[in-house]
Amino acid sequence: MKTVTFRNGVTVPALGMGTWNVGDTPQKRLKEIESLRAGIEAGLKVIDTAEMYGAGRSEKLVGEAISDCRDEVFLVSKVLPSNASYEGTLRACTRSLRHLGVERLDLYLLHWVGGEPLEETIRAFQTLEEDGLIGAWGVSNFDVAEMDEVHSVSDDCAANQILYSLEHRGVEFDLLRRDREAGVVTMAYSPLGQGGALLQQSALAQVAMKHETSLGPATPAQIALAFVLRGNNVLAIPKAGQVEHVRYNIAAQEINLSVEDIAVLDRAFPPPRRKLSLAMI
Repeated sequence: MKTVTFRNGVTVPALGMGTWNVGDTPQKRLKEIESLRAGIEAGLKVIDTAEMYGAGRSEKLVGEAISDCRDEVFLVSKVLPSNASYEGTLRACTRSLRHLGVERLDLYLLHWVGGEPLEETIRAFQTLEEDGLIGAWGVSNFDVAEMDEVHSVSDDCAANQILYSLEHRGVEFDLLRRDREAGVVTMAYSPLGQGGALLQQSALAQVAMKHETSLGPATPAQIALAFVLRGNNVLAIPKAGQVEHVRYNIAAQEINLSVEDIAVLDRAFPPPRRKLSLAMI
């Protein structure tokens, strides 16, 4: 598997598993746990969750899924901006650890830019790191100006989790490069888009027809994921809701997009020619 390395020297596969909306539907619970475990068994170490997802339901489901294999997982969660004061961050982390049934997070993120002073949130992250409750810290949904503010406080930011896919390429203009040069890993959420509209685009089907994987002919979803995974310093975290989807996501790593493939995708999803506002969902 392709890998990324965080500034603390920890190396993980460049493909992980997201859990947005996972845990919200009781009837899907067993399948969602099965999907996460299938990913872990296949070597997908990174599992991303957040206190916001289902008001803790996602964290609890993840905790159940990893209860007997914690050491095989690189665990990520996020604090809500409304909880991101110094004391609030400490409490939120303790609550997330309790939901997950673990003693330590590998990475803890501020979910988006909020009203609490950034210095206080980072000071709390540093306390949590010193106390051994987190291995590293970072942010989510931060654009260039906000990342510059982070680095005016501390150079230890390990990751920036952002919306990045073929239909949301604005970050290619400056943010991806800025974070890469600063040693900040980009975590790409929703790399397959939302609601399925992206995967219906004919350009993806056109490129998919040229590729095979160990599971058979490539799919539009695999092409969309291969596009995001092609970049250096990018860790993609598509949602892990079904075992079949996890298997196809893993097989997408076998696809090497050609110059001609990228040209087809660029025509359908033009790269940015100017600075765009950071998209988030």
